[in-house]
Amino acid sequence: MGVEIQESPVSESAFEEMKTFVFDYLDASVENEDDGGRMRWYPWHSAEYRYNHILNVVDLAAHIAEREGADVDVVTIAALFHDIAKLEADQEVHAEEGARVAREYLTSHGDFAQSLIEQVCQVISEHSYQGPLSDVSLETRCLIEADIIDKVGANGTALMLLRMGYEARTHMDAAEMVQRVLERGKDASRRVESDTAGSLVHQRLTRVKWFQEWLEEEVPNMDHDGFGE
Repeated sequence: MGVEIQESPVSESAFEEMKTFVFDYLDASVENEDDGGRMRWYPWHSAEYRYNHILNVVDLAAHIAEREGADVDVVTIAALFHDIAKLEADQEVHAEEGARVAREYLTSHGDFAQSLIEQVCQVISEHSYQGPLSDVSLETRCLIEADIIDKVGANGTALMLLRMGYEARTHMDAAEMVQRVLERGKDASRRVESDTAGSLVHQRLTRVKWFQEWLEEEVPNMDHDGFGE
């Protein structure tokens, strides 16, 4: 008896259309803000940064889902929409607003099963959950872990270094800012549940630590001001 191979309910072209919709939505959110919008002077409050973060999370979440046996379609679509409302809604409600936008899009585009739509929206609405990841579904856990991991590593380090200018800091504070990424990474390593996510966090933390040591070795008098090792 042969094994039935099920095709993904989302074609490549349909997913590309979703990606275009998400970027256009983010871009419109920024354009519609009054008086420059909240935190507009920060580089991560932009359609370009937020979209890049979303695509990073899509890739990470899909990788974790494949390795951990989660529904890759649910996780990937949820990851694409998870921060779509980030630039227009308050932090406390952006997950629920994102789920609302995703539901409207999936209901009106294509012929997606209602069960898929419900799962996707549940994962999006729960992705800001701050409690133990053992309390949420496997698909939600994959998205939360991916969201955490993108803030650790090269991307998180680059953002922290950009932040120095906005806080009127000099380059001599670079090692301290990198230490913040390390501390965030240590928090992430304690929170993630899957072996796949744990391995990714460890790999990224190792690279960030190398970069911090490189800075302290080559720039005289630079250190991370007594932050914990």
